[in-house]
Amino acid sequence: MRLIALEEAFSIPRLTARHPGLTDLGPIPVSREFGRHVARRLPDFTELRLPEMDRYGVDTQVLSHTAPGIQADLTAEEAVDAARFANDYLAKIVAAHPTRFAGFAALPMQDPKAATAELRRAVGELGFRGALVNDHTGGRYLDDPVYEPFWTTLEDLDVPLYLHPGAPAAERWKVTDGAAELIGPTFTWGAETGGHALRLLYSGVFDRHPRAHLILGHMGEYLPFMLSRLDSRYATLDPGRTLDRAPSAYVGTNILITISGVQSPAALAGAVLAIGADAIMFAIDYPYEYTEAATTAFATAPLSDADRHKIAHGNAERLLKLQP
Repeated sequence: MRLIALEEAFSIPRLTARHPGLTDLGPIPVSREFGRHVARRLPDFTELRLPEMDRYGVDTQVLSHTAPGIQADLTAEEAVDAARFANDYLAKIVAAHPTRFAGFAALPMQDPKAATAELRRAVGELGFRGALVNDHTGGRYLDDPVYEPFWTTLEDLDVPLYLHPGAPAAERWKVTDGAAELIGPTFTWGAETGGHALRLLYSGVFDRHPRAHLILGHMGEYLPFMLSRLDSRYATLDPGRTLDRAPSAYVGTNILITISGVQSPAALAGAVLAIGADAIMFAIDYPYEYTEAATTAFATAPLSDADRHKIAHGNAERLLKLQP
């Protein structure tokens, strides 16, 4: 069975050096051992990454520039240059290993017009399969009206946007004071990114752009398990704007998920019940998660053969137009 992993990070030393200390690990109090593990694997493609893929049966990684990525470049000029450099760099890696790697574009959302142009270049000229953006950009979210042409372009190109956590924090959360364990993947990233996706949903982005697809990692950043509550609370609100459908109807159609970083057969079974196997794709979150654990959890999940094939490769092949 083919296995395609959709949320797999890489770094570029030249870009990492521009923001020393500002990495995907940020202020998270990780162990030195884990920090070394990640730092060794992020810039590597062939010495460690490909052999590990072979060892655990991962056929293809869809690569994206590690967080905070271009969202750390808070001047538009800097962001435009960095995104183009990152995408050209990744295109060379994919060209050297076209059956093992595919790419998601990094985008300079600081300049919406330039981000739209870079998306068109990355998909049309470089052959990328969509784009990945690390949450907000300088506190501006993707429901801002300036991004309407960007959403139109996503529809025109028929490629997805992967919304990933890890941008520099837009504000300080007092709930994390004295509790650094809550920062990042344990809690704040999921809440922030899931909230961003809900902003898009409630603002009507998917009513105005019904063919747009947003991907959320980490088993959907909590959303698949909150659908009934989204609907019941929406029915009590009078926000001055209405949606074409119930909030839950957008999750599993416009909003798709990957299982990155959630190595839980039980959670995967719940997500299938909540939104359906057609809306779920395999991912590891390499190198922040371990390939062996991710593939083992997926192999032991209580899935039908048909659903396992959809999640392992079929949905990604269809959405990203990857050759089966």
